[in-house]
Amino acid sequence: MDVENALARLAGEGGPSGFEAPVAQAARKLLDPYMDRTWLDPLGNLVGVRRCGRPGARRLLLDAHLDEIGFLVTGHEEGFLRFTTLGGVDPRMLPDRELTVLTDPPLSGVVACLPPHVQSREEMDKSLPVSKLYLDVGLSQAQAQARVPVGTPAVYRADCAPLGPDLLCGKALDDRACFVLLLDALERLAGEELDVDLYVLGSVREETNSAGAIAAAYGARPDCCVAVDVTHGDSPDAPKEKTFPLGGGPVIGLGPNCTRWMSRRLEAKARELEMPYQVEVMAGNSGTNGWPLQVSREGVATAVLSVPLRYMHTPIETVHRRDLADTARLLAAFVKGIGEEVPRYA
Repeated sequence: MDVENALARLAGEGGPSGFEAPVAQAARKLLDPYMDRTWLDPLGNLVGVRRCGRPGARRLLLDAHLDEIGFLVTGHEEGFLRFTTLGGVDPRMLPDRELTVLTDPPLSGVVACLPPHVQSREEMDKSLPVSKLYLDVGLSQAQAQARVPVGTPAVYRADCAPLGPDLLCGKALDDRACFVLLLDALERLAGEELDVDLYVLGSVREETNSAGAIAAAYGARPDCCVAVDVTHGDSPDAPKEKTFPLGGGPVIGLGPNCTRWMSRRLEAKARELEMPYQVEVMAGNSGTNGWPLQVSREGVATAVLSVPLRYMHTPIETVHRRDLADTARLLAAFVKGIGEEVPRYA
């Protein structure tokens, strides 16, 4: 499939936690051809199912969240907007950053900043908290109050574009790059006979409280699930022991959030495909939807599969094309024949 085009289409939509409707609708159009049925649930999750046609078939759920970090307007001051954050935003990078305010039609804005000429040395060396920042949308006080009500969301303004021959860079690649690789895996499975009913979830609100995954899993009642998300990619200033090289292959989670037989199956399939892969030891909370998915209802066998991503929670998130393709290939191989391995506990 055309991964770059699909990713640009999804990353270009504004969909911070709690306001994912535009990206969910765009994702649904991409998902429809591979599913027997798709729908949006009451929380706004995108859910699709491809049934295998076998009576009593086990259920496998694949999840990648659709929301992104963002901002929420909290007030107006002399035409400038006051705001707070949705999800894990680093306030150090906000001054002079371009944002898109999700009004109808959207407004462009820039986070106000003081030029160095009028700052003291002490001011230049410290970061301002979000509570002291303003968003300039070029409006008067009356215009701002009329056009941008309190509670209006905003996101980083950035496009998804190539970075050199191998990388893709842009906003919201966490986690829309992983939703696109789910689509790639589904395309690889087209025409293949499956032995599980396959559910695909484009979940909402992961960046704030994982409410989307919690509700969707409760409704779908999967026997097992794979949370597909990003993990920290390498960069010159990042600790080697906490990051994974881009282009080094899919990252398979190991730890209490990861059911052992599922992690072993992922590793075995990677070896069968003669594919490079990496492992991430997760001693506690994986920081993904895998954590709440695991304890839905009576409990769900869970795997965490990740793609290395540089500059997480910035407008320049960066992934390697080969990692996306290899993770999709691994996931497709993992799905085929998995029904034979899913334990029955009752």
